[in-house]
Amino acid sequence: MAVDEQQRISRRRFLTALGAAGSGIVPLRAEEAAGGNGYTMPSLVFEDPATQRRLGGLYATALTDLAGAHSVRADPSVYDRAGLLTDPPGTVVRAGGGYPAPQRWTRDAAVNAWHAVSLLAPAVGRNTLWSVVERGPDGLIVQQDNQWWDQIVWVPAAWHHYQVTGDRAFLAQAYETSVHTLAARRARDFDATYGLFRGPGFMNDGISGYPDPPASDRVRSSFVLDHPGTDRVMCLSTNCLYYGARSVLADMAETLGETGLAASFRADAAELRRAVDRHLWRPEAGTYAYLLHATGQADTSQEGAGLALALLLGVADRHQARQVLDTTHWQPHGIVNVWPHFPRFGDTRPGRHNVMVWPLVHGLYGQAAADAGRTDLFARAVDLLAGLFSGTGFYELYDSVSGAVDGGWQTGGSGRAEHFVSQPDQTWSGTAYLRLLHEGLFGLTFTENALRLRPCLPEGWGPVSLRGLRYRDMTLDIGLSGSGSRVRSCTVDGRPGEPVVPADGTGHHTVHVALDDDVLGLRS
Repeated sequence: MAVDEQQRISRRRFLTALGAAGSGIVPLRAEEAAGGNGYTMPSLVFEDPATQRRLGGLYATALTDLAGAHSVRADPSVYDRAGLLTDPPGTVVRAGGGYPAPQRWTRDAAVNAWHAVSLLAPAVGRNTLWSVVERGPDGLIVQQDNQWWDQIVWVPAAWHHYQVTGDRAFLAQAYETSVHTLAARRARDFDATYGLFRGPGFMNDGISGYPDPPASDRVRSSFVLDHPGTDRVMCLSTNCLYYGARSVLADMAETLGETGLAASFRADAAELRRAVDRHLWRPEAGTYAYLLHATGQADTSQEGAGLALALLLGVADRHQARQVLDTTHWQPHGIVNVWPHFPRFGDTRPGRHNVMVWPLVHGLYGQAAADAGRTDLFARAVDLLAGLFSGTGFYELYDSVSGAVDGGWQTGGSGRAEHFVSQPDQTWSGTAYLRLLHEGLFGLTFTENALRLRPCLPEGWGPVSLRGLRYRDMTLDIGLSGSGSRVRSCTVDGRPGEPVVPADGTGHHTVHVALDDDVLGLRS
């Protein structure tokens, strides 16, 4: 199959045929990646031995997998259509171990850079982001394929990369890419009647993630766009990402001195947020609806990624965030893609993109809980995810009732419900776990000029330390004690101070943060 043709096909369409087929690409050895590929390998140490066994060992495994098996050599003829990859390192991060080469998928590249790679290996993160960018008639643009709704997550991932690294050359090119990408999507996918963007949900490129209609039993395909009307739905998760992208574009413009454009982009973001509130917020239920059909009718199912992104990207205000965290339905093994079961599925035959736990979605929700200071929900999210991964490795998705590795059910090429495969060695499952510990537990919060610490330490987990973390020109050892999400005290190199590390520092530094419980339950 030609590379261009393969890129136009959603990977979810050929999962059943793939089974356990090899990827056809050569991963780096972990020691090669750590030594010469730009990775730093921090250590996570819980003083409590049981917590170290339960959570610390998985951290080390996820980190080693990312630096080793998931970092692959990039063929420039395939991955460098923008002409921006660098060698060294000459590598990008792949989507996982169960897919054929090439794995040039925007969503995977952006998510993995956003979650972990930009921090742990900035040059690999940069390459991974550029690997899904091309040069269009007007300049740089995220690759234009048939999953257009995947393109927009690249924008917040790129801004995060800049905040972690301070790389202004990257920022200028990322700004160009983001402007062109958002302009293309607005021209083609914005519904002026509702003020929302059309397109399937962030994690739901399979038709099992949708009610009937638009799902049709007359269509012999699992791919969402093969079903009539799916191109016109307006989903919570996708519109939250557009809000985040518009907000980020304003931040990029302001940083680059384009203050007039920054104000315009910020006004666009505010307009979109009002549209989400108007059409998808459910005040009587204290949560958001899943999607709006082209007719204007709302589907009131719970979309896990949508709720998480509404909180993480600032679509929800503090009052809404509190309500969402209090009302969200959890299955026995975590937050699922869409709740409840659509009528064609059930506990014994759960839909692949319906009531199943995708660690990426669950991890996003856990991060949202940590950002809000909800140590109870954060602990629950991490414990459940660790339970799924223990003994299995980092799979693509799991049964929400039993916790078993399972790919769920979905209409396939036969026109009947088929049992799908859960792919092994899923990169974004591993990076979801890494993000929960870096940005959730330790509260690593990156800005242009500093690293701020906003930890979320559940009771009984501390003391805990993250040692040997590389941040710009520094190496940091960060320790936490106590419990909660309110900083009681902080020392930097033994001197009292704020939990902030200025970005222009050099050398080795030790930070210790002591925490108290936040009795308010939702921090600012």
